[in-house]
Amino acid sequence: MGKLAKAVMSIWECCELLNEYVDESDPDLDEPQIELLLQTAEAIRRDYPNEDWLHLTALIHDLGKVLLHPAFGEDPQWCVVGDTFPLACAFSESIVHHQFFKENPDNQNPSPNTELGIYSKNCGFDKVKMSWGHDEYMFLVAKGNNTTLPPAGLFIIRFHSFYALHRAGAYTYLMNDEDKEVLNWLHVFN
Repeated sequence: MGKLAKAVMSIWECCELLNEYVDESDPDLDEPQIELLLQTAEAIRRDYPNEDWLHLTALIHDLGKVLLHPAFGEDPQWCVVGDTFPLACAFSESIVHHQFFKENPDNQNPSPNTELGIYSKNCGFDKVKMSWGHDEYMFLVAKGNNTTLPPAGLFIIRFHSFYALHRAGAYTYLMNDEDKEVLNWLHVFN
């Protein structure tokens, strides 16, 4: 894991940084990201009033988008937002814009271009390398700061943009029993 040494701030200070950004990949929201965080947390609180951990997860799930901010490297949106997907195995056709992977060198390499690629069946998503984006970054920040969120909260943060899994059911052959247990919470969240 890389160093998490960009900044030290409260969750609310981080939320305020996102007041400057609109996620261009989100067709449903034309508001700054802070609005999405607050709306999501409030909707979850309303529907699941006794799940405090889920309210917090909803509030912080997109904080990795601070990678767009100059203090965090000012990455372009194309490498911070959008779909996430497993690396080192075949790309599923359920990945948004999967047709553009034909130019990826992995498509020409037989080893990672199989269903399992470098993985074994039911190895668990904790052993799977995912594409880089705000989800993976926030997951690493949470783990690196010894979060008290339950495994389901971390799963939601890391995989909420993994649409091939939670919308199309792709890559389920990589899931272990723990993944199967917490997947329902990801469905609740989305």
